[in-house]
Amino acid sequence: MFSAWSPVVVLLLLLVLLLQTGHGRHIKTRREVITSRHGAVATDHGWCSRIGRDVLREGGHAVDASVAAALCLGVVSPASSGIGGGAFMILRLADGEAKAIDMRETAPRRASQNMYAGNAASKASGALSVAVPAEVAGLHEVWKQYGKLPWKRLVMPAAMLAFKGFRISPYLHMQMLRTESAIFADAGLREIFTINGTLLQIGDICRDKRLADTLKSIAIHGPGSLYNGPVGIKLIRDIQKSGGVLTMEDLQNYEVKVKKPVSADFMGLEILGMPPPSSGGAGMILILNILAQYGIPSGILGSLGLHRTIESLKHMFAVRMNLGDPDFVDVSKVLADMLSMKFAEELKKTISDNMTFDPKHYGGRWNQLSDHGTSHLCIVDSSRNAVSMTSTINSYFGACFRSPSTGIVLNNEMDDFSIPGNVSANVPPPAPANFISPLKRPLSSMTPTIVLENGQLKGVVGASGGAMIIAGTVEVFLNHFAKKMDPLSAVMAPRIYHQLIPNVVMYENWTTVTGDHFEIPADVRTALQKKGHVLQALAGGTITQLIVHNLEDSKAHHGVLKGKLTAVSDPRKGGFPAGY
Repeated sequence: MFSAWSPVVVLLLLLVLLLQTGHGRHIKTRREVITSRHGAVATDHGWCSRIGRDVLREGGHAVDASVAAALCLGVVSPASSGIGGGAFMILRLADGEAKAIDMRETAPRRASQNMYAGNAASKASGALSVAVPAEVAGLHEVWKQYGKLPWKRLVMPAAMLAFKGFRISPYLHMQMLRTESAIFADAGLREIFTINGTLLQIGDICRDKRLADTLKSIAIHGPGSLYNGPVGIKLIRDIQKSGGVLTMEDLQNYEVKVKKPVSADFMGLEILGMPPPSSGGAGMILILNILAQYGIPSGILGSLGLHRTIESLKHMFAVRMNLGDPDFVDVSKVLADMLSMKFAEELKKTISDNMTFDPKHYGGRWNQLSDHGTSHLCIVDSSRNAVSMTSTINSYFGACFRSPSTGIVLNNEMDDFSIPGNVSANVPPPAPANFISPLKRPLSSMTPTIVLENGQLKGVVGASGGAMIIAGTVEVFLNHFAKKMDPLSAVMAPRIYHQLIPNVVMYENWTTVTGDHFEIPADVRTALQKKGHVLQALAGGTITQLIVHNLEDSKAHHGVLKGKLTAVSDPRKGGFPAGY
């Protein structure tokens, strides 16, 4: 009987069987992964990926698409990022030039080291927690140098979204529920995220005509409308009326910093990352340098490989709190150490394959800092210019303060500074390198990353998720580039996190807004516990974006290889990529 079946029928039956079992998990089509020939955009939200894709299709540069997509994210994902916050961007041009654009918020001129003495809560939320918004200034600065399309063309899609409205996504609704009391406590947030005394629900239309007017003004008149014009005047008035210390002088004198990325070689790949005040680039490189000594990939596989990754994370967190804003603190020695293979070799000697240790073992002198949520985007254009950008307003809905006159949700980035405080026997003191000074930029975990191979673009990766960003980015990078998982599987694999203090391994165990369940296997957890790790289940973590450039099927154009692009948006937040 079976001999009469054609080979085609047999193959179809095998495919059906695979899809009915766990072995074919990623064979079926998922919207979170696409393959495109010309350009690709991966963001936290499908609308923003499409808006960025349309810019590329019109001949826009990767920078053009990053402007449009980032501003879109600020509208449809207002709990995570927006024009009231800041960002870090790694830009790598097709001709080989690479830049790190620092559009991090700065402390106001009236800020001081002890400004929160006796009122620690005002550091975490409210108008006094607001640092100088920087995203628009940074986007415009990089657009001036590399943009191809008109500024207005890039800003207006976000303005139209704010005006016409967007549907509340399941992930945004989760963020609203977790911030419900703060939303109702702030008149500005309450105005657009509630109706008849209740929160908007999943699928409800959210409109913000004030924000639409602000974005339209920025589209027509440029960033001067915010930094030295009517939007800024209204914004400062709202902030000061609510007890904040920002002034027009703070806005007028904000300075975007353009720097050289930190870089390192790993397995024949070159990694480009963000320098301080981000700890992400140096932190990622330190972890990879430690793990490289175990042999790749054999030394990082299984529960033992996960244990080694955790131990490397703990060492990184111990060292990174010595970093700070290099305009205020000399970080040259600690930065050189974090990028040094010799330093990594010394740290590796202190790692045991049989057990973990308490935080003092790792030599950290300072208490950790927990930065919070963010958005990330990855973009590659038809010329193979690439952008990796992480933007933030810090906590969910930032300062939980929406300017009623402008619709701008403000950051609470002042909470990313360390402050002097009482020191107990069980908790290390706060890190002086990250103390508040006027105009200073706080330490960050944001890890926008670009990967090269033999001088050609190989990948773009990054994550949102506060202090867990470095771990999430490292794990996805290793999954694909070291363990050779396909791009979707690299993003879908469950993740673990450690921040040294508390001395706890947080492991994914949750079902996301898309219905996917992520959980570190029980046998792996048991093996980690036998080494002394304390484990805690985590319903959340990082949201990663990944674009992989397939050089194997590429063709050379004026010395630049152009292959297919595979873009993945993390299903944990419900986003999806777009390309053409």
